[in-house]
Amino acid sequence: MSGRPGSTRRVDPGLSRAALWAPLLTLWVVWGTTYIGTSAMVQSIPPLLGAGSRYLVGALPLAVVVLAARGPRSFRLTGRQLFATLVMGLGIIGIWGAIVPLALQHIPGGIAALIAASVPVWVVLLRAVSRERVGTWTVVGIVLGIGGVAAMMLPGGISAIAGTSSQGVLLWSLAMVAASISWAFFSWRSASLDLPKDTGVLTVYQLLWCGLGIVLLGLVAGERADWATYTPSSLAGWIWLVFASAIGYAAYTFLITREPLPLVSTFAFVNPAVAVFLGWLLLGEPLTRSVIVGLVVVLAGTALVVLGESRRPPPVEV
Repeated sequence: MSGRPGSTRRVDPGLSRAALWAPLLTLWVVWGTTYIGTSAMVQSIPPLLGAGSRYLVGALPLAVVVLAARGPRSFRLTGRQLFATLVMGLGIIGIWGAIVPLALQHIPGGIAALIAASVPVWVVLLRAVSRERVGTWTVVGIVLGIGGVAAMMLPGGISAIAGTSSQGVLLWSLAMVAASISWAFFSWRSASLDLPKDTGVLTVYQLLWCGLGIVLLGLVAGERADWATYTPSSLAGWIWLVFASAIGYAAYTFLITREPLPLVSTFAFVNPAVAVFLGWLLLGEPLTRSVIVGLVVVLAGTALVVLGESRRPPPVEV
């Protein structure tokens, strides 16, 4: 693969727009539920062991599907490809997957979702640093998206979770910023890596690497599994996160190898909107006027990013 990082995408010229919208919508909806799922999981399940195990278990059904469809030879990779899957698994999923469950023990999901909305901003900054042209509609849409998330997350103020100091909120908020930058950077770098062309194979390897890394980190940190202490709500959250891992990361991996990264990164805007709606529907959280305004602005910003990126001819590998 040639070209500077982020400058090319592997594009399938025969792929229909409907085939691209299906995984994008899946990404918007499925990952929007993960804040509630993670908050439920960490109530009684050790955060790192819970996060790591859900990625490992989520990889299993995908591996079975790939084996049944393409056979065991599909998992044979070159040394460069294996290293690339390791970088992607730990860089994109691993750092984020370890920090989020730890952070949600100390900060509300609203703060986490707001910080996560910065991913497209880091992507655009990386593109600008690499001297890649960024369209006006994309920039305007990102600004609107950030503003919309802020509008729906900040009304009335967001207090810390019980037992967390203001310093703890700042610390874990900064950790979420670091996770967002890591996600954006390694997604941007993906265009320069020698990745397997098969989306299923790539996703399985990424989930396995990140799952093993997070579980190992949890064991080193002293976490231990104790099924007798897990509540039904935590187990339900973990089971849902397993599903979200398999479906969500397969959709994301598929998209970042075919579509402009700012378009794919709109999940960071839409996910908080989904999280707010589900909080109102399932947890009875208030749906204020500010929240409704924020949701509308988020959708408007997302639409502008989609419009701006769809007007750019997709670059093809050379």
